[in-house]
Amino acid sequence: MSTPAPTFIVIAKAPVAGRSKTRLCPPCTPAQAAGLAEAALRDTLDAVLAAPAERRVLVLEGEPGPWLPEGFEVLRQRGDGLDERLAGAFEDAAADGTGGAVLVGMDTPQVTPEDLTAAWDALQAADVDAVLGHAPDGGYWSIGLRVQDRSVFVGIPMSTESTGRDQEGRLRALGLTVALLPEHRDVDLIGDARAVAGLAPGTRFARALADVERTIEIAR
Repeated sequence: MSTPAPTFIVIAKAPVAGRSKTRLCPPCTPAQAAGLAEAALRDTLDAVLAAPAERRVLVLEGEPGPWLPEGFEVLRQRGDGLDERLAGAFEDAAADGTGGAVLVGMDTPQVTPEDLTAAWDALQAADVDAVLGHAPDGGYWSIGLRVQDRSVFVGIPMSTESTGRDQEGRLRALGLTVALLPEHRDVDLIGDARAVAGLAPGTRFARALADVERTIEIAR
């Protein structure tokens, strides 16, 4: 039996000043934080475009902008909290269930096409139902599911130091076999931004951060 072609989902918020990456302020201004958010999102979308795939889906809060390349289906986020929005993303983007889907956020601009392909390949293993990539802050940067089920997500406390552990626990409690992906650091605070830029100096995100840092230094 041939391996199903990949479906990748990016769940993201349109980069808008005052609404995007606000935890980078200070030292960033709201406009600078939104610029960094856009750079991170563009890097993520580029990685997904470069990975072999049948479908590439952006599940978006807000409006598409010039940062959106061709090659993505765009769906609206739905649900009250992130747990419901994640459930909705899988329901809407991977409804056919053929091979499932792998989802990433916009907070890991260092992600590579190879990371995405490895996640998909891990999900297709005969004894695997789900994949999960933890983040050092206690969250997670990626999740993949073979079968869509709202109970995977709904009720999981999001954006806490135990979200990743809680999510893995929920998957296992549902009887799913989980393969863990390599850990990646999310960009939330300025220290995260600097660390991620150091890991991936060739990204748009790293260049955008360097521009911001120069502005901050001049303003001192």
